[in-house]
Amino acid sequence: MLSFNIEKLLKSKKKSKYWLCQNMNITNRNLNRIINGQTTSISFKYLEELCKYLKCSISELINIDKNA
Repeated sequence: MLSFNIEKLLKSKKKSKYWLCQNMNITNRNLNRIINGQTTSISFKYLEELCKYLKCSISELINIDKNA
């Protein structure tokens, strides 16, 4: 199962989810669905933008839980 480190990365950069939503032009509802693992797919565009705005690599953004 995949999980995202979005909240952890935002906190380390002293940024809010609101800031990220505004920059990515994504709704708060959709961002929360990604954060909470309530989505079955995510576009490459969002992955690229998350990495861009959070200034991280894809491996820092996503965790793979092999036990789930």
